[in-house]
Amino acid sequence: MDKPARLLARDQEWALLCDFLADPAPAMRIGVVSGRRRHGKSFLLHSLAEAAGGLYLTAVREEGRAPALRRLSDEIAAYAGLQAGSIRFDDWWALLRNALQVVARDRPAGRPLLIIDELPYLMQHSPEVPGIIQALYDETQFGDHPPVRLILCGSAISVMHELLSGAKPLRGRAVIDLRLQAFDYRTARTHWGIESPEAALRVHAVLGGAPGYLPLAGRPAPSAPADFDTWVTRTVLDPGRAVFSRTETEYLLREDPRITRHMLYYDLLSAIAHGATTPSRIGAALGRDRGAVTYPLDVLESTGYVAREQDLLKARSPIITLVDPVIRFNQLITLPQASVIDQGFAAEAWKASVPTFNSKILGPHFEALAREWTRRYAHEILPGGLPGAVGTCEFTDQATRTKHEIDVLALALGQPPRHPRARIAVIGEAKATLDRRGGTDLARLEHLRAALSRQGHEADRAVLALFSMSGFHPDLVTTAARRSDVLLVDLAALYGDGSPLGLGA
Repeated sequence: MDKPARLLARDQEWALLCDFLADPAPAMRIGVVSGRRRHGKSFLLHSLAEAAGGLYLTAVREEGRAPALRRLSDEIAAYAGLQAGSIRFDDWWALLRNALQVVARDRPAGRPLLIIDELPYLMQHSPEVPGIIQALYDETQFGDHPPVRLILCGSAISVMHELLSGAKPLRGRAVIDLRLQAFDYRTARTHWGIESPEAALRVHAVLGGAPGYLPLAGRPAPSAPADFDTWVTRTVLDPGRAVFSRTETEYLLREDPRITRHMLYYDLLSAIAHGATTPSRIGAALGRDRGAVTYPLDVLESTGYVAREQDLLKARSPIITLVDPVIRFNQLITLPQASVIDQGFAAEAWKASVPTFNSKILGPHFEALAREWTRRYAHEILPGGLPGAVGTCEFTDQATRTKHEIDVLALALGQPPRHPRARIAVIGEAKATLDRRGGTDLARLEHLRAALSRQGHEADRAVLALFSMSGFHPDLVTTAARRSDVLLVDLAALYGDGSPLGLGA
């Protein structure tokens, strides 16, 4: 099936789902699709159901068992060409069995498709549903049964991932486990229709790549950096907007049924946003011991709100970071200025918060995009081609007793992280300041490369990469043009509007 024109990107996901439908197996097959709220799961699956002529059913939050059975019975009737109320199913056995039979009857020549979206909402009042699906699946593996393709979807990440774990009923019965991610930063720019790379970077630093925020914003995206301040105050800092960061953060946290003590999780997120990067430091910031924050940190990690970033060169405690831009913005900008914003002074609150935004949001976000560019696009120009693991590292130069942090470190392809003699492909630094980068920045990278070589790593041939939001001094551009080990990446190159400089080009 051809991907609908309205479906931006998602080429790999569409191809995977089409292969799932085309599976020649003569029995039922189950696929699981999960992903964060606003990532476009329902849009993708609606498009698939429309293209394949399938039946799309969705659960509704806080809808009771009986109302859900009545509503879904009507939707099955409508799919079968019957009037609403003409059929009624009083339990999930009857409803699911008949849904499978209806889609099989109406798609005799193709692969019948049934999609159940937001399954975790059904499980809140009907936890037996996965077990019933398992029984129906097992029935179809023997004898003459229609080859229905069943897709289960949900936004409660922990619930969806546990469907296929341990002794759960659907363990070993799904052939796809698609975890839908947000758009990458280049696709997000296209989705928002932003011409300026700098404006696109700033919007992405606030909302990330979740496609669902575009309609919620309710106003055009900033076309230039000068428009960004007004856009921020009239969207994520406007309490009357659905995309107001405090409202959205609360909504996101309520997606996971394990998050019940909301103030504790708010405090955890704030501590991480303000620089507490280990369980001990996070616990100390909250006046609790390490053990008291272990479980809630695990919950936040499993839901994708925080991540544990491992050092690429040494075995040490991972650094805990916030990965959801909306939550990060809320904890660092909105909450500290909440009383001012609630009084209608969003513009004043934002003006006072700009330094925090630049240092604690825009800067780290630019570094993260530099690493993403290295993973996705650097292979097109690197002498060694595709790099291996990309991340960060921290090490001490024994010669000068100085501690250094490297923003962008890429190992050579095939090199395992934390190897004592790692072969390094890229050593990079990323700066989102107003200053252009120059020879001093390159000299620092040269020093880092030499220090890593002295520690036993194979770094002599590593490319030295500088990422700059504001460009480079002419003398550095001249130097990069004649050296095969220097790479300069500005915003235009980061977003694909231009080519990186250097590597002797």
